[in-house]
Amino acid sequence: MQTIIRILTALILSALLIACSDDDNNNNDQTDTPQSEDDTNNESSTDGNTAAIQLGPRPFFLVDDMDDGEIKSALQACESGPFYKSDFSIGHRGAPMQFPEHTKESYIAAAKMGAGILECDVTFTQDRQLVCRHSQCDLHTTTNILATDLAAKCNIPFTPADPAAGTPATVECCTSDITLAEFKTLQGKMDAGNTNATTIADYMNATASWRTDLYSSRGTLLTHAESIELFKELGAKMTPELKTPDVDMPFEGGYTQEIYAQQLINEYRAAGVDPADVWVQSFNLNDVRYWIANEADFGQQAVYLDDRYEDPTFDPNDQSTFTPTMAELAAQNVKIIAPPTWMLVTLGANNEIVPSEYAIAAKDAGLGIITWTLERSGLLADGGGWYYQSVADAINNDGDMYHLLDVLAKDIGVIGVFTDWPASVTYYANCMGLN
Repeated sequence: MQTIIRILTALILSALLIACSDDDNNNNDQTDTPQSEDDTNNESSTDGNTAAIQLGPRPFFLVDDMDDGEIKSALQACESGPFYKSDFSIGHRGAPMQFPEHTKESYIAAAKMGAGILECDVTFTQDRQLVCRHSQCDLHTTTNILATDLAAKCNIPFTPADPAAGTPATVECCTSDITLAEFKTLQGKMDAGNTNATTIADYMNATASWRTDLYSSRGTLLTHAESIELFKELGAKMTPELKTPDVDMPFEGGYTQEIYAQQLINEYRAAGVDPADVWVQSFNLNDVRYWIANEADFGQQAVYLDDRYEDPTFDPNDQSTFTPTMAELAAQNVKIIAPPTWMLVTLGANNEIVPSEYAIAAKDAGLGIITWTLERSGLLADGGGWYYQSVADAINNDGDMYHLLDVLAKDIGVIGVFTDWPASVTYYANCMGLN
């Protein structure tokens, strides 16, 4: 009889454990935001393996650093999750705060931190193949090219700084200087160059103090087509930026801007990617117009990256300085605009962060807004630098990043935020129920 009782007890306990496991799995798949089958909550995939979203300690550090108030309390209430990937969190060049930008390793890190959308900045090689680089001419700061024989192909060879004369080091290496096969022999590194350097080694050893070289031992460079396949494996959507060429166009006679813009779209079509999963971007408004006119399905989500801040007459709080106006952009069927964060905010009467006239005008014109870039400023104790310039007087600690993000999300209604460390934005998006 005792043997029978022990067997029955074991069977009951086993059944209870299976039931609890099923409940846990079901709970882990439930969130406050709808997800497609490819967007399974708490999971991302790389090389066929499934892994839970991993935010690490930074979001919690930022929340703890915030001034007491409703936003901090709301974010503290979310510390137990669940955490899942969100399209609101856009991996800007991957996760370049700590990983070499535009590398396989950087993209995988961003996906693990819940970035629902990943960015490949697109430029071309000498043989007109599309690759992921922030600029056509940044190989000297983002790769190891200067430490290889390919340095001889750089269009501006390295010249050391002359401290006595006060002249900086100069060098420029472009993707258009080398072939795709040569490009693929390079390794990515943290983006940096020491213009005071008198040797190539010193020039390359310049990573900012608030970043790290801990993950720079391996930086796998990718073609644009390879990035598409990787993003598909990771279950991420895509936002390629067509970079403005540093070489004269047409390149070597026949490679026009239109061919370049079309080539980018063709690689998504060849990979069978749904246009609804792609946000093509450009600072060149003519590229956006081209996609709208010639590739309507991709053009629906084409993003105009707004750099009108470079115009000295532009004022984000004076709509009379906007050329073209927001209404004119909307009339050209531009649907989404993407300015830097500081253009969207200003300070109110009580020194609080509020929407700028730019943000108000964009919303009034019916434009969707994406913004850039969080986690690209180092410590915020001194006002945050370029990305916080319009609200610097309200910034004094790293936690203020979340105060800015809250205004961007709730008061302005941005649909996505580029970030150099996606975990920080993923945490906010998950907590606030954003897709």
